Amino acid sequence: MSEGGGGRASSAISDAELHSAVARAQQGDEEAFAVAYRMVYPGLLGYLRGLVGADAEDVAAEAWLEIARDLGRFRGDAAGFRGWTATIARHRALDHLRRERSRPRTAPVEPDVVELPAGGDTADEALEALSTDQALALVKGLPRDQAEAVLLRVVIGLDGPTAARVLGKRPGAVRSAAHRGLKRLSRELGRRGGD
Repeated sequence: MSEGGGGRASSAISDAELHSAVARAQQGDEEAFAVAYRMVYPGLLGYLRGLVGADAEDVAAEAWLEIARDLGRFRGDAAGFRGWTATIARHRALDHLRRERSRPRTAPVEPDVVELPAGGDTADEALEALSTDQALALVKGLPRDQAEAVLLRVVIGLDGPTAARVLGKRPGAVRSAAHRGLKRLSRELGRRGGD
């Protein structure tokens, strides 16, 4: 989540590569679709693990079937594609949870974290130091709105406005939930580090 000098250049290259792959995939290039899939899938799977736990791969498969089917209708850039795929994955996750008669296990992540000062960097560094399973377990302990905001912003890497669109909320509400979630995670990691 930090935006150091090298991170921005790398992100710009990734965005350009993803945008190009999506455009070629829309023209029927299967190899380009595979490139787009490999770039987006890990973050999407992490997000889904936060929502549906062990069923994440099944839900991701359903989402990717819909993504592949509707790819020709997508319009936008790399960030828009990530947001579009996150929206589809979220809908499939919520459908899954309804079928299972359970509630989402994590809180919706508020995406306005983009506008936060460096205070969020500590939480990012702490999350990076943990295993994926440990990090997701901590995120699952957050209230639903905070958890989903953190997942969309940190795991998928969506910017604030895009995450707000995915959640159907105002950017300020998403920013606030993500900020509260990251602060809560930071406190929890501090407590665990002191043990």
